[in-house]
Amino acid sequence: MTDLREAFLRHLAPTSQQPLLLNIVSARDIFLFDASGKAYVDLISGISVSHLGHGNPAVLAAINQQLQQHLHVMVYGEYLLAPQVRYAMRLAALLPRSLQTVYFTNSGSEAVEGAMKLAKRFTGRTEIVSFYRCYHGSTQGALSILGDESLRNAFRPLIPGCHLLPYNDISGLEHIGPQTAAVFVEPVQAEAGVIAGTESFLQALRRRCTQTGALLVFDECQTGMGRTGHLFCFQRYEIVPDVLILAKALGGGLPLGAFVSGYEQMQTLSVRPALGHITTFGGHPLSCAAGLAALEFLLNNRLIEEVKAKSQFFVSQLNHPLIREVRAEGLLMAVDLGDETICRRAVQACLEQGLAVDWFLFAPHCIRLAPPLTITGEQIAEVCRRMLTALHAVQSG
Repeated sequence: MTDLREAFLRHLAPTSQQPLLLNIVSARDIFLFDASGKAYVDLISGISVSHLGHGNPAVLAAINQQLQQHLHVMVYGEYLLAPQVRYAMRLAALLPRSLQTVYFTNSGSEAVEGAMKLAKRFTGRTEIVSFYRCYHGSTQGALSILGDESLRNAFRPLIPGCHLLPYNDISGLEHIGPQTAAVFVEPVQAEAGVIAGTESFLQALRRRCTQTGALLVFDECQTGMGRTGHLFCFQRYEIVPDVLILAKALGGGLPLGAFVSGYEQMQTLSVRPALGHITTFGGHPLSCAAGLAALEFLLNNRLIEEVKAKSQFFVSQLNHPLIREVRAEGLLMAVDLGDETICRRAVQACLEQGLAVDWFLFAPHCIRLAPPLTITGEQIAEVCRRMLTALHAVQSG
């Protein structure tokens, strides 16, 4: 049989020149197991996807039940599919009255694309505003509003009329004006190394969008579904966006994204032209069944209420001369080492200690931590012990 590593490098299109190449053959709870049987603590949850860990019985049961009924039968929005309807109704029940209509997609990038089209269609305007060091995906539209030039420059020309403003700078908001269709913002800039929006900035942004008629779009692909200690991060700021983008953990481990807005706004995508936005696999019945089961497990087991204490315990245990700062928004954390080379060495040392970690796109000097919300205090203590051992190894050279 062809060596799996060789086949991976030859036949799968690469995303980087230095993939981690972990050969994971099974996963359970917070652990990943490679072909040799070595266990790794999954401290990134597949980039905030597996928020309940791996193999959750409730999620697996929901998948199996739907599997026995049907898989794909028609493009999104044409047939009445119970898993989609049930999940949309449950989300609507947990959201403000102005966010009651869900458009399911396959991913966060696709949800961003849909939200961009919605904003232009509803407002009749063309300008989109976002912020430096933001990440909204890698498709052509999402790339146009991404806040880092190193990832955008090779793919120009991008969509015109997209402008970047400084994050957490209230004075820059004056550039949002009568031609602005929407402002896209992350309440916590994850890929910048967990930089939280200040309350004053996000509230001023809400006021400015209201004044100018621009739609305020919160991208909560990474912060939604309990990650920061609230079901949705916008709840922390006591403001309501006009459009909410969800993905990552939304599907309970299966591919699923969504953009959520008001009924009136969403109707504009169905007329002049009809099928103004369409997706074949968005809202796949299997993904919706898994996502709803994961949401109910999350709520019924009160996991969100434990996030703050677990986050504080992590921070309290991570003390080392190489660590400059630990920035934590719930269980989304950046361990700032101040140097990209040191961070890459630390990631490798963590892998040797059985810890699966990563860095951030726009903060390669920081270790990413986003463990399953099911992680226990005892497990956190052991993880931190191993991480400090890894950092000692890096420090000693």
